[in-house]
Amino acid sequence: MKSKIRRTKEDWIVDIIVYLIAIIVAVSIILPFMQVITISMSPSSVVNRNGFHLIPTEFDFSGYTKIMSDDNFWHSYLNTIIRAVIGTAACVAITVLTAYPLSKKNLPHRKGIMLFIVFTMYFSGGMIPTYLLIKNLGLLNNFLVYILPCLVTGFALIITRNFFMTIPEALEESAKIDGASNFKILLRIYLPLATPVIATISLWYCVQHWNSWMDNMLYVTDNSLYVLQYLLQTILNSGQTPDMEQAVGIAVHTETMKMAALVLSLIPIVCLYPFLQKYFIKGMIVGSVKG
Repeated sequence: MKSKIRRTKEDWIVDIIVYLIAIIVAVSIILPFMQVITISMSPSSVVNRNGFHLIPTEFDFSGYTKIMSDDNFWHSYLNTIIRAVIGTAACVAITVLTAYPLSKKNLPHRKGIMLFIVFTMYFSGGMIPTYLLIKNLGLLNNFLVYILPCLVTGFALIITRNFFMTIPEALEESAKIDGASNFKILLRIYLPLATPVIATISLWYCVQHWNSWMDNMLYVTDNSLYVLQYLLQTILNSGQTPDMEQAVGIAVHTETMKMAALVLSLIPIVCLYPFLQKYFIKGMIVGSVKG
């Protein structure tokens, strides 16, 4: 029979502290989310009267109906979907193509390149030089401004490179003996084995593109190129979409409409995460072991 491990007093104390921290973090995430959903489904009169409440006392979906009738909302929604799809695909492709050669020990100046990549994780040129660069490249009011400046992030590149370094070199040597090129080895050997890390960085890049709004504020003034998060930021701050601010006699968005817009903006990411969650932990652990 297996002997039971006797838990000490210190073990119980550590467990209690860990569970308390986990509960506090969970509550801090769940409560705001519940309030957003509750307000989005409540009449404006109830929201104005009760304020903060977690359980709906009355149901009214007029906020969803009104925000879904706003053409600006759906146009920005489409822009964000296009940005997330194209941006994620481009970022993952460039990250993989960069991480593969950097995982090879015989790559010239490999350490110097990695130091340069790590440097970019801590330092940047600043807002004004970046704006001048974007302007000189002709990316102002250009959809590519959402894609090109953020093609690669240093952390995702390092995680992918470390994952590739864990793949046995014998597999690559065997493929080269059979006449496979480096690109074919990457497609046929590395990518199938790297499914967890690719799923992980895909989720990172997708969330990054979906939640981004600062680049819209800085580099885009054309309403037809607005993304969803910038439109939401405008609605939450002023209660109006940009076109509404120029109109006269149009009612502002109510709190229920604002919260309904937030809930609708969360749906794609909430639906995507369960499909990638099983790869997320494995990709993080394996990709962060080897340096």
